Amino acid sequence: MPDSLHINDVGSHLRRHGIYPTGQRLAIAKVLLPRHQHVTAYELYAQLRSTGVQLSKATVYNTLNLFAEKGLVREIVVDGNHTYFDSNPAPHHHFYNVDDNVLIDMPNPVCELVPDMELPKGTQLDEVEVVVKIRNSS
Repeated sequence: MPDSLHINDVGSHLRRHGIYPTGQRLAIAKVLLPRHQHVTAYELYAQLRSTGVQLSKATVYNTLNLFAEKGLVREIVVDGNHTYFDSNPAPHHHFYNVDDNVLIDMPNPVCELVPDMELPKGTQLDEVEVVVKIRNSS
């Protein structure tokens, strides 16, 4: 996602990624894409509802999955109970605060050794995604 994506350019941004901009998809994209953020589907659903947008939870989930499939957002599965959608689709890593359920971008790459790793025969590196789990200090 370009950092300078203006809310009025969301429809053409969806089209460039092969997504037909329905009213529901536009409503979701206008909340999600103009700034970098990490949200769960439920958090996004609640944000939309608080602004008066009437969508089903299923529509939000399906749209987020479509956006992830088309490369508009990244799906970050922290564990079986926490999946976030990151509006910054560029490769990067995260901290996850298990006390606060907050996903935070990691400022520096952590996997410089990955290109030198010996991979199983017949495979190639596709992607590296690192989530470092942290807790609040006591």
